Amino acid sequence: MPAVDKLLLEEALQDSPQTRSLLSVFEEDAGTLTDYTNQLLQAMQRVYGAQNEMCLATQQLSKQLLAYEKQNFALGKGDEEVISTLHYFSKVVDELNVLHTELAKQLADTMVLPIIQFREKDLTEVSTLKDLFGLASNEHDLSMAKYSRLPKKKENEKVKTDVVKEVAAARRKQHLSSLQYYCALNALQYRKRVAMMEPMIGFAHGQINFFKKGAEMFSQSMDSFLSSVADMVQSIQVELEAEAEKMRVSQQELLSVEESVYAPDFDVAAPQINRNLIQKAGYLNLRNKTGLVTTTWERLYFFTQGGNLMCQPRGAVAGGLIQDLDNCSVMAVDCEDRRYCFQITTPNGKSGIILQAESRKENEEWICAINNISRQIYLTDNPEAVAIKLNQTALQAVTPIMSFGKKPESSCPSQNLRNAETEDDKIVSQAAVRADDADELIAPGTPIQFDIVLPATEFLDQNRGSRRINPFGETEDETFPEAEDSLLQQMFVVRFLGSMAVKTDNTTEVIYEAMRQVLAARAIHNIFRTTESHLMVTSQTLRLIDPQTQVTRANFELTSITQFAAHQENKRLVGFVVRTPESTGGQSLSTYVFESNSEGEKICYAINLGKEIIAVQKAHDLVSER
Repeated sequence: MPAVDKLLLEEALQDSPQTRSLLSVFEEDAGTLTDYTNQLLQAMQRVYGAQNEMCLATQQLSKQLLAYEKQNFALGKGDEEVISTLHYFSKVVDELNVLHTELAKQLADTMVLPIIQFREKDLTEVSTLKDLFGLASNEHDLSMAKYSRLPKKKENEKVKTDVVKEVAAARRKQHLSSLQYYCALNALQYRKRVAMMEPMIGFAHGQINFFKKGAEMFSQSMDSFLSSVADMVQSIQVELEAEAEKMRVSQQELLSVEESVYAPDFDVAAPQINRNLIQKAGYLNLRNKTGLVTTTWERLYFFTQGGNLMCQPRGAVAGGLIQDLDNCSVMAVDCEDRRYCFQITTPNGKSGIILQAESRKENEEWICAINNISRQIYLTDNPEAVAIKLNQTALQAVTPIMSFGKKPESSCPSQNLRNAETEDDKIVSQAAVRADDADELIAPGTPIQFDIVLPATEFLDQNRGSRRINPFGETEDETFPEAEDSLLQQMFVVRFLGSMAVKTDNTTEVIYEAMRQVLAARAIHNIFRTTESHLMVTSQTLRLIDPQTQVTRANFELTSITQFAAHQENKRLVGFVVRTPESTGGQSLSTYVFESNSEGEKICYAINLGKEIIAVQKAHDLVSER
């Protein structure tokens, strides 16, 4: 060990300028050592703090590894191997946490504590002795100044003796403090070397013990475990790279399509429309009223679920019910100068929601899908086949209205939702007739009337030059007193589907043929809207009443009804033939087709019962006259 510089104790009493100059060097060195010790202590405390933080961090890490199993990931299927691996790692981290805790304690005892003791003991001692030496030197200087001012002529022995004693005491005190101060400064040169190396020895021993215990703890079994985990991670990485390559290729294929795919209405001229849909999903604009005359449109995701129309806003977890589609009607509408709008109307005839599609194709497919759902085709065993069969039958049944030509033999599309569950060959109506027979029943090209307010016979009267007689007798002011005294009063909820002029009323086949043509025309022209009415059957008349205003929209005398029948497959369809006198003296025949909420046979039974009552009343009148 090289020699160190020292302050000579023998020169402490003399206190020469050379000694003072050398003392200032030692004091400067002590001040520098104090500053460095403070910085070194901060660095060591930072290491100790980091080690404590490592203890807390490993403890938190272990808890988080165990918490993975409790996260209930929505896509956590197949994570069992990951969970077991993390459990093992949690145990390893706990063992490491024990080692880190021991290391933190060793660093506190062997690294931080020695440097703190050196600063608080040795450096503080030197600083204290420096202050005492300064005070003693000042006292000595004051006593020497007092001694120097003793008078020469009037010398007082007592005063002189006191001053001499004071100087001697001050000099002795200075000598003692200087010796102590010099000894502390000399010893500091050795102590600083020890203080600098001892903490690092503790730090090194603590780290070595940490690594030794860690090596003992993680034996060969840990190496094999880490190797297996590394292999698993490598296999996952390989799968990821393969999947990334597949996604890259798929992305290139998806982006290589024509630009027309991104256009909302690129095939507006001749869109490929699927009319056989029984479910549909996509974005639509929903019309919302915000005031008396103001509206807003909101783009939402709609989808059908069974017989319901659902809506799911973006970001929502699940969809909500917007409209029950069973027995609803749907039709295209003009709304606020927007294209491709359609309206869904409830079974009671009230206007429902108005939606806007982004293209003609989407608009018509939504209308067809909602129409198919409203007929409850989704309840059948094979709804796709039923929808295809019904639409094919409708397309084959008629040509466009006002130009009906001769049609090949066709089946009658069943509207009965329960019978639609049968096989495709049972969908064909047993009431199908040959083209020649159909022409004998209904004249080719006969127009079909879909509005109850405008009867079908108006088309036949337009060229006759005479005033048309309204066969309905529609009125808002007249009442029917006979209903109060009628022996029969039965009410049925019905929806008017259509009417058309016929050539004969000798057979019920004319009703079946009219049903076939009316339903086919509605399907091919997307006419799905119907208005609900109340059909009142009495012993004298058959009245059609508006359920909201109670206005009688149509009135038929039972004596004018010559034929009536329910559909053989769709039990909810019912029709009747009415013979109406004309102003020219002749008579016209018209068939009216309705859809009932109940079985059509019940309506037929009520009409037949009313006719029997009329016959009995006529027989009774004849007997009374005799």
